[in-house]
Amino acid sequence: MDQEYERRLTRTPNRPSLASPAKLTSPAASPVKSPTSSPHKERYGDRFIPARAGARWHINFNNVQENARSIYAARKARDNESGKDGLAYTCLLKNELLDAGIDDLRLQEDDSSRRVLSPAQSQNMFHYRSRRTQLCEPCSPYSLSPVSSPSQALLRSPRKAVRKISKAPFKVLDAPDLQDDFYLNLVDWSALNVVCVGLNHCVYLWSAHTSQVTRLCDLAVDGDSVTSVSWNERGNLVSVGTNKGYVQVWDVSQAKRLNQLAGHTARVGALAWNGDTLCSGSRDRVILQRDVRLPSAVPERKMTGHRQEVCGLKWSPDNQCLASGGNDNKLYVWNMHSTTPVQTYTDHVAAVKAIAWSPHQHGLLASGGGTADKCIRFWNTLTEQSMQCVDTGSQVCNLSWSKHASELVSTHGYSQNQILVWKYPGLSQVAKLTGHTYRVLYLAMSPDGEAIVTGAGDETLRFWNIFSKARSQKESKSALNLFTSIR
Repeated sequence: MDQEYERRLTRTPNRPSLASPAKLTSPAASPVKSPTSSPHKERYGDRFIPARAGARWHINFNNVQENARSIYAARKARDNESGKDGLAYTCLLKNELLDAGIDDLRLQEDDSSRRVLSPAQSQNMFHYRSRRTQLCEPCSPYSLSPVSSPSQALLRSPRKAVRKISKAPFKVLDAPDLQDDFYLNLVDWSALNVVCVGLNHCVYLWSAHTSQVTRLCDLAVDGDSVTSVSWNERGNLVSVGTNKGYVQVWDVSQAKRLNQLAGHTARVGALAWNGDTLCSGSRDRVILQRDVRLPSAVPERKMTGHRQEVCGLKWSPDNQCLASGGNDNKLYVWNMHSTTPVQTYTDHVAAVKAIAWSPHQHGLLASGGGTADKCIRFWNTLTEQSMQCVDTGSQVCNLSWSKHASELVSTHGYSQNQILVWKYPGLSQVAKLTGHTYRVLYLAMSPDGEAIVTGAGDETLRFWNIFSKARSQKESKSALNLFTSIR
């Protein structure tokens, strides 16, 4: 600054004040020091000129854009199997061009996943003071790698395993005369790895060990047809519901019918085992609970509540509660002693056939609605509250929880005929499988929890590998598990 201009600027004007006619003091006698003489302030000029040294405009502008694109980029990477490769390439470019110093890819993956769940934080594009950045360690002149040492550590860092679900079934079986009826349950998979399927008048068994097919029974002699099948927990007995309202119990090892239970006046479309107790739901709107060890003449327990056909029955994992769904759009929960429902859920606006209890969270129940509903709803039966709801866009035909992870598989009808795998509780889609040309009405899970079998009106059974049991294998090898060692 010009010295003459500074002297005139700091000089006190020598003219009397209108407020006080007192004698004015000279600048030298004033007790207030000039701002230029203060040792605590930096000297500036007459104009404010920001210091832009080290602002790095192109880098800071890019940081502002990253927050706006973070949600879209994370969603795109989740849908694309090569998203992690793209993340590694992006980190490599940041190291080489911007000296970012990223040496661990797993930290970047975790940061990108957290950024989706957290609100975007605003950043200032302008920085008026240069920041001291720690430069990356320079490469050795004797290094044979064309990239820097942080990039070398980045490329050597371990990555999270990418889960790949095959889009095609590993086995397809013909199932002629498999009925295309939403209210029936014609496929089940036993604990002994045998698939049971009802085809018109007959019941067939397919062994997953030997791939042998055997015919268990033929109801054409009685002029009847199969409307539902269900294995017991041990896998040695199979129950068969018929169109005339009978429930038959068969011993698979001997291929012999043990019992035929009467009581229904219409077809039996849903069956559910609880030990030696068998529940059956019918078009006559009644649920019957009977002990198969007793003679058929023994009175059964009759549970009434539905006003239309009962098409879904599932016992809870602790065998204390029974969930039932009907064509009256109602979902009921029953206990072991009451003949009337103890809980009622009426949020669905279409038939409720798809029902599944979570094996991981006590009291968590999932249900799916028909064509007019298209929603999967989750209920807390301990507090009788609705928890979550997701619109699938198509008819929900069946639901089943994974045995080893908090995931859910659903099969659908009109109009996409797809199979969806959901991650709970986020309800993000893990996979979408297509292949059936008709609605996927039937679903059963393998005893090891890795594969599922689906059946549709296109008269095929398709087997899919969708779940992994790696977690259960790790737990079984734990040193704290006393059942894996002999003392």
